[in-house]
Formats: sequence, C-alpha cells, structure tokens
Amino acid sequence: MRIVDLLSKESILLNGAPKTKSEAIDMLIDLQVKGGRIADKAEYKKGILARETMGSTAVGEGIAIPHAKSSSVTGPSLAAMTVPGGVDYESLDGEPSNLLFMIAAPNDGDVHLEVLSRLMTILMDEDFRAKLLSAKSKEEFVDVIDNMEKEKFPDEVQSAAENDNKGYRVLAVTACPTGIAHTYMAAEALEKAGKKMGITIKVETNGSGGAKNILTKEDIENCDGIIVAADKSVEMSRFDGKKVISTKVSDGIKKPEELIENIVSGNAPVYHHTGAVAEDSSADNESFGRKLYKHLMNGVSNMLPFTVAGGIFIALAFLIDTIAGAPQDSNFGMYTSAAAFFKTIGNVAFNFMIPVLAGYIGMSIADRPGFLVGLVGGSLAATGSTFTAVAGDIPSGFLGALFAGFVGGYLMLGLEKLCDRMPKSLNGIKPVLIYPLAGLGIIAVVMCAVNPFMGIINTAVSDFLNHMGSSSKVVLGCILGAMMSIDMGGPFNKAAYVFGTAAITTGGYDIMAAVMVGGMVPPIAIALSTTFFKSRWTEEERKNGPVNYIMGLSFITEGAIPYAAADPVRVIPSCMVGAAVAGGLSMLFNCTLMAPHGGIFVFAVVGNWAMYLVALAAGSIIGMLMLAVLKKKNNKI
Repeated sequence: MRIVDLLSKESILLNGAPKTKSEAIDMLIDLQVKGGRIADKAEYKKGILARETMGSTAVGEGIAIPHAKSSSVTGPSLAAMTVPGGVDYESLDGEPSNLLFMIAAPNDGDVHLEVLSRLMTILMDEDFRAKLLSAKSKEEFVDVIDNMEKEKFPDEVQSAAENDNKGYRVLAVTACPTGIAHTYMAAEALEKAGKKMGITIKVETNGSGGAKNILTKEDIENCDGIIVAADKSVEMSRFDGKKVISTKVSDGIKKPEELIENIVSGNAPVYHHTGAVAEDSSADNESFGRKLYKHLMNGVSNMLPFTVAGGIFIALAFLIDTIAGAPQDSNFGMYTSAAAFFKTIGNVAFNFMIPVLAGYIGMSIADRPGFLVGLVGGSLAATGSTFTAVAGDIPSGFLGALFAGFVGGYLMLGLEKLCDRMPKSLNGIKPVLIYPLAGLGIIAVVMCAVNPFMGIINTAVSDFLNHMGSSSKVVLGCILGAMMSIDMGGPFNKAAYVFGTAAITTGGYDIMAAVMVGGMVPPIAIALSTTFFKSRWTEEERKNGPVNYIMGLSFITEGAIPYAAADPVRVIPSCMVGAAVAGGLSMLFNCTLMAPHGGIFVFAVVGNWAMYLVALAAGSIIGMLMLAVLKKKNNKI
C-alpha cells in the first residue's frame, strides 16, 4: 500500500503553526475528517489519545506519527502537516517535531503497522525530510513522496513493459520464525545490494502477515537463480530445476552482495525437488543441526500466535480481577464474568499451543502426512496419554511436543519410503488412507510409551525451577537475559523465549518477566548510546538510533541487529551484559509477567512493575556505558 494512495490534498496542511501537542492532534484530526474517511470524529480522537497515553508517537529527528485503529474509520487514510517552527510533541530526543503524519486505520487487519513501517523507512532519509519541509504546494509535497517511494520500492512502480522485456536477474525469498523484523531487514538489504550492483532483484517476504511481493511463475522462469534466506520452511517445489542458494536469514542481512554475486556468477547448485519439505533447498551442504533448527523454528513460528494472543487474553483476565479486588487464590482470573470470558478464551488458545508446535515440526519434516502425526502426538503429549490411562495421566508438555514433532515427522518419512514399493495403482489412496491411518497408529503407540518418561522429566524441570532459591533464580535470570541478547532472534534467543512462554503455562511468571526484559535491553541500550555518545556511531547509525527506542520498548530485539552486524565484537558483549543485569534484577525483585509479549504495552500486568522498570533502566544504561567504553570514536562524524 503506497503512501501517496492514502493521501488526499484535503488532508495535507503546509506551514502549520500549532502551539501545543494537543492543538497539533486536533489539527491533524480535522485534516483526516476533511479526507472523508472518518465517520465519527470524537470516537477516532479517543483512539488517538489512548495511543498517546502509552507513550508519545514522536520518534525523534523532527518526526511524529500519531496513529489509531478505530471502528469510526471507513478506510485507511493519512493526514500530513509540516510545522516549520516545530511543536513540542514530547519527542524521545527532546527536540520539537516539524513533520507530522497521522494514520487512520479500520479495526480489521494491521494496515496501520504496514503504513507505519513504510513511513519510518522513507523518513529516515534526511534529504527527503528536508524536501517535504520546503514543499511550496500540496502537489509538490505529494510528488516528493511519490518519487521517494519509486526510488525506495522500485518493484512496485516498474512498468509492465520493462518487466516483460527485462525481468529480474535474481529472485529472493526471506523468512524468519516470527516474520516481524529479520524477514524485512533481509529483504531491504538484498534490494539495496542489488541496486548498488546494478542487478535487478525481486524479493518475496514471508512475514507475519503472509507472503508479500510473491514470485510469479514468469519471474522464476526468467531469472538466473534464487536466494532463499530463511530460518523456516518455505514453498520450494516451484524452484525445481533452477539454481538456488539456501542460507540463514541473517546472511541476507549481513552479506547480501556475496549472495547476489554467487547467483549471477553461476556459483549456485541446481535445486531438484524431492517432495519432502525437509529438503527445502540445495541442502547437501546443510548440516543436520541446521535442518533440525529450521524444523523447530517452523513449529515455533506457527505456535507463537496462539501463545501471544492466548497469553494476553489471560493477562487481561488477571488485570480485570485485580481491578475488581478479587482474592488472588486458585480461582483468580475467573471471579468476574468479564475476567472469566478472557481467561476461558485464552486457555482455549493456549491449549492449541503444544499440538500446533508438534504439528508444524512434523509438517516441516514430512509435509502434510507429518502434520497429522505431529498434531496428534502433540495433543497426546498435552494430555499425557499412556497405555493404562489413554484419557490422560502425566502430561509431557513442551518436551513431549518436541519429541512428537521430530520423531513423528521422521517416522512418516520412513513410512513414505516403505510405501514407495507398493504398486503405483495405490498411489491415490496413500495420502488419504495409508499415511494417515498408519501414522496415527504409530504415533499413538510411541507417545503412550514415552509420555510417562517425558512427563517425569518435564515435571522434574518445572519443580526444580519453582523451588530454586533466590540466588539461583538471579543466576537463571542473568542467563536468560544474556541468551535473549546473544544472537537477537537466533537459536539462543528463540530457545530462551520458548522456555519463558512454556513457563507461563506452569506458573513461572518470573521467568517470562526476565526473558522479556532481557530482550528489551539491546535496542534501548543502542538507542541511548546513539543519543548520548554520538561520536561512537556513523551518521546513518545515529539517524536510525531513535527508532530503537520504539523497537526496544515494544520488545522487538531485532532492532539491534544492524548495529551488532556492523561491530559484533563490541556491540554483542555490551548488549549481553546489559540484558543479563536486567534479567537478574528482574528475578531479584520478584517481578512477574503473565503475558508472553507486548513490551511496555503489557506493563499493566507486570508484578512489581516499578522495580521492573528499574531493572530495564539499569540494564539499558549498563549496556550503553559498555558501548561507550568498548567502541572507538568514529572520525566520520
């Protein structure tokens, strides 16, 4: 969705002069109303003000982007205002804001996030901001944005004739387990590298909102090769017979030019699809451990929506009962009817968490036949079915789900190979009868046999953590905090996060608190450093620094990746120490968190929230100071 498509001349004001933040908001809302897509002005204003109470939407560098989703919005739209004299919008950097955009989005979908991300991408260019501020007319203002979008997103405006004649030399697919940060950072890095090298490239992103900029059959036929920078399984059958490089999504961020050069020079193997999702690339050179990690991340990425949404519903139930003054006993979260509603629905979502994890691990390994086996195996792990108590006895939980997903997936691969010897006339009934029937019987026997042992291990680990002394818990908090920071979205980070979300289901709310605060520290520490120790960073790093305040407060650790990639030896240890301190202090202060995600927006359900803020501030400041000590001054200021 292009910015210029959301702007109308009626919703633009040049050379505005609001005296206060409140006046600026009113002026922008009036512009939105003039744009014709606000049905109820008062209701929309409530949404804008509610968002501002969570923290100012002024992100620094003179930019403010207030936004709200509301039932009063009939269609997505933008309002824009330039304020040459600036207005105090309570910006993170303390400077006045002179370039204001207001986003209006309907309740269905996440168009406001897409528009917000797009705006932030183009507004990071200082020359672009200067052109907007100096625009003499609304037409010129729109033209400046239009030209920037054409430059920044060339694939959207490339003419059909040019596409037909020239096509793209290189194609790419980017995907990460959560589909939030790594996916788009890798895509942008590859597009920038292609432009720099003079090579046409099209990148498909498999993000949390689904696949975007999808590669067409014609694209694939005409390209020199495809780069698959993904940490989860993607659809590979379409690339059969083409040259393909499969690698980690982080390589798409760190070495995009090298990947493109390997495709263009022909130094890429030809991919032959075998039908198994596990072989989702030219995987002969891919280690077994790497394959296991991708299968695991496929399960985790599909599990996260259930974890996050269900967890926040449960957290809301606790918040409602807290406000109502309900006693915090075993029935806490179910006393009031409103709390009971959220708690019940949240529990339903949570109950899908373990089966979905196992199901998608199995599917990643053995395609659709593996999905049934993994899903049922995960359900049997959740109920704890045994031969003596099929209805459930000792739940094996998270560990049992991992076992069911991997073992079930590989058993199905073996079964498929055995069935290859059957007459071809039976091929039609294999996927609808033989695979499901045999797979269900096998996984039922396996899980009923294994559940008692996995359940004992799972229970022992939970009891060990729950009965740790305070000093041991502090150490655990330090370890979890450091793990969230060491690879910022990689296997260590995801292992710590999954451990934290699993702990919520057993009442380990202090563990989840330590995990989240550890993940919030790296972007905030870097943002603080770019603000107070500017001499340590390049001009581009300083420009992008304020965005990390938002990323960190929103618990998006990946905001620190570009800085860590540029100077890993100094940035990663600094972030690790700061995150470890924050995680340890969170445990020391007995902070708890009943929601698995949300950053500062779920602080209302944080136990001992004041000291949680202290832990976050302490870790961020220590990280900032370490960066100041370890990083050398940059002479190119």
